Amino acid sequence: MTPHGPRTLELVCPAGTPASLRTAIEAGADAVYCGFRDETNARNFPGLNFSRDEMRASISYARERGAKVLIAINTFARAGDPGPWRRAVDDAAAFGANAVILADLGLLGYAATTHPRLRLHLSVQAAAASADSINFYVGRFGVKRVVLPRVLSVAEIAAVTRAVSCETETFAFGGLCVMTEGRCSLSSYATGKSPNMNGVCSPASHVSYRQDGDCLVSRLGEFTIDRSDSGRPVGYPTLCKGHFRTTAGQGYLFEEPVSLDARRLLPELRTAGVTAIKIEGRQRSRAYIKAVVAAFREALDALAAGTAVPIESLASMTEGQSVTSGAYRKAWR
Repeated sequence: MTPHGPRTLELVCPAGTPASLRTAIEAGADAVYCGFRDETNARNFPGLNFSRDEMRASISYARERGAKVLIAINTFARAGDPGPWRRAVDDAAAFGANAVILADLGLLGYAATTHPRLRLHLSVQAAAASADSINFYVGRFGVKRVVLPRVLSVAEIAAVTRAVSCETETFAFGGLCVMTEGRCSLSSYATGKSPNMNGVCSPASHVSYRQDGDCLVSRLGEFTIDRSDSGRPVGYPTLCKGHFRTTAGQGYLFEEPVSLDARRLLPELRTAGVTAIKIEGRQRSRAYIKAVVAAFREALDALAAGTAVPIESLASMTEGQSVTSGAYRKAWR
């Protein structure tokens, strides 16, 4: 992997498996975020994530290639049973992780006290979107970076970044969440599985499809999410992106099934003082990882070189084959 200049935004990429981690690094990731194969991880899906041995080996692999590994321990510990979460922090420190990504206040306190040299990043699950809240985490726990929720405009990100004493990281590609990050009551209501405690939003075990004439019907639990005419792109069935008929008419009630693509905004995000940009998708395929990471590596290298940022289409890798700038533009205001 070629070195990147100091003016380059750090490219933080997802890995749901050791193979995906290797793919991300080969495609140009500066850092990879991943999690253990248990409930400490907000992407606790069957067939994903890392055993302890795999995590140790993956950290060594990344270090040899000049990349970082950030371990997401970003769910909230069970009341009276913090043991699994504390063990995850202990193991991350022992394996030499470059940072842990935490949201739980008690776990932040444990990590700061027990492993004072371990770098702490504040998860988007903490939903810290103001300078006051972020500076609390910095002052109390020594947090070095905050992952900002996907609700701020570029101007708001710039204002927050100027007012805080830690690095900021923003999402640049992938799925959007219209709820308080990671705390979806709609998904919990429909499936009985908590995004906080079970690490799942619209778990695949509760998703079903059936053909009804010329329509494809998608359901989450007992709820019909969409009826799609033949040939129309279909997003993954989540309640927040469902297509419903109401007294106000028919359409997407909360959010359309599209993906964020902020490549056109990279110069503005850099000017805003952002340290790192983040690609979403630990549950996605190696093909997705390879294509999206490579595209962002090319874009960031062009930005650092002062040349035009290439915007080759990534529509085939997006939800509903469509993209948006999300809240960064806040065009509805």
